[in-house]
Amino acid sequence: MPGGPSHLIRRFFEVASARPLSRDERAAVGSWLTPALSDLFFSQQPADQRHGYRAGASVAAAGYRAPDVVAAALLHDVGKRHAGFGALGRSVASVMILLSLPLSERMLTYRDHGIVAARELGRAGAPPLVVDFALHHHGRRPETIAEDVWDVLAAADEPVKPRVRSQRPIP
Repeated sequence: MPGGPSHLIRRFFEVASARPLSRDERAAVGSWLTPALSDLFFSQQPADQRHGYRAGASVAAAGYRAPDVVAAALLHDVGKRHAGFGALGRSVASVMILLSLPLSERMLTYRDHGIVAARELGRAGAPPLVVDFALHHHGRRPETIAEDVWDVLAAADEPVKPRVRSQRPIP
């Protein structure tokens, strides 16, 4: 489930520095999702809402505006909320997963958040693409998701890369 060290470091800072969605961002999410799916989205921690919003905006900006594609990006991590971890807890769980150490129930829930999300999204009536992406987003593309859609969703799931400040020329 967790990526390499640079992915984990970027994700830690993304979670730790996340700010709540603005009124306009919340309205955009509400316009993209059904009321039931919107309730699931807004039950997440602000960091996961921010990550989902960035992913949804990214796929829409790439020209993938179909409601199920945007919803898949918005909701793929909704299962993480059941673990109840903040930035530090997620980091500890991720390292323990990478090292194949024994996991607590909460850590197992965090590790298996895709399975948890897929079940919950299915019960909420989410389209098959939304359920399938949540289930498989840390693994291989299932045959049920077109390769181009998978690629844009997977790219949108990557943590934000830090901006490189321009360097002053050496005198």
